[in-house]
Amino acid sequence: MQASPAVVTPIGERPTIVSQIPGKNEAYSAGVSWPAVIGGAFVAAALALILLSLGTGLGFSSISPWSNMGAVASTIGKAAIAWLIVTQIVASAMGGYLAGRLRTKWVNVHTDEVYFRDTAHGFLVWALGLVVTAAFLASAATSLAGRAIQPAATTVTDAETPGLNSNTYPNSYIVDTLFRSNGAVSDRNDAVARGEAERILTHAMRQGVLPAADQTYLAQMVSARTGLNQSDAENRVSDVFAQAQQSAENARKALAHLSLWLFVALLSGAFCASYAGTIGGRQRDRVIV
Repeated sequence: MQASPAVVTPIGERPTIVSQIPGKNEAYSAGVSWPAVIGGAFVAAALALILLSLGTGLGFSSISPWSNMGAVASTIGKAAIAWLIVTQIVASAMGGYLAGRLRTKWVNVHTDEVYFRDTAHGFLVWALGLVVTAAFLASAATSLAGRAIQPAATTVTDAETPGLNSNTYPNSYIVDTLFRSNGAVSDRNDAVARGEAERILTHAMRQGVLPAADQTYLAQMVSARTGLNQSDAENRVSDVFAQAQQSAENARKALAHLSLWLFVALLSGAFCASYAGTIGGRQRDRVIV
C-alpha cells in the first residue's frame, strides 16, 4: 500500500503537499560535504608541516653551542610555544575556511542550521588534519628511532655488554658519576657492575626512595671500584640519587608545561577552524550564479 504524501494545512489556506514545495527537500541534502572537509584537512596538515619546518629552522639558527652566543633556553622555549600556537591558528583557519568555501550549497535549510553545519565542517577539518599530522609525525619519529638504534646495536665492542649504552640507558651519565674516581682503581670495562647499578637506580626512581640495603650495596660497589671509604661512598650514592631525582622532577615539570601549552594550541586551532568555516560558508552562499 503506497503512503500518501504529507499535507501541510495552514490556517485559513488550502492544503499544500510537501512534495510540491519548490526546491530540493532538506531530507535529501547531505549534512556534510566530505570532499570539502578532506581537502581542507590536507591543506591544514600541509600548512602545519610547512610552518613547523620554518619554526624548526628559525629555532636552530638562533641557538649556538658556544657560551654567550645565541638565545637562552628559556627564550627558545617561549618562542617555540608561541610558534606552535601560531601554527595551529593559521593552518586550522586556512583549512576551515577552504572547507566552508568549497562545501555544497544547501537549499531550503534554515540559517541557524547552515551556521551549525559550517561550524561542524571547520571542526571536522581540524580533527582530520590533526590525525593526519600526528600519523605522519609518529611514522617519521618511528623511522628515525629505528635508524638510530640499529647502528648502536652493531657497534657494541666485545668488552661491553650488549644494550649497555646511552641509547638504552638514559641514566648512564648518572652511573658514570657514581663510579667516577681519580683513575687509580676505576675499571672502565666493568659493564656488568654498571648495568646492575643502573637497574638499582632505575628501580629506586620508580619507587621514589632508595632502600637502605640497596644504598649499602651500591656504596660497597663504589668503594671497591673508586677507592673511597664506605662513608664517603654512601654519601656519593645519596648525592647521585638526589641528582637523579632532581633531573626526573625537572623533566616532569617540562613535560607537564609542554602538555598544557599543547592543549592551548590545539584548542585555539579547533576554535579558529570552526569560526573560519562559518566565514567561508557565508562567502560561498553569497556567490550569485
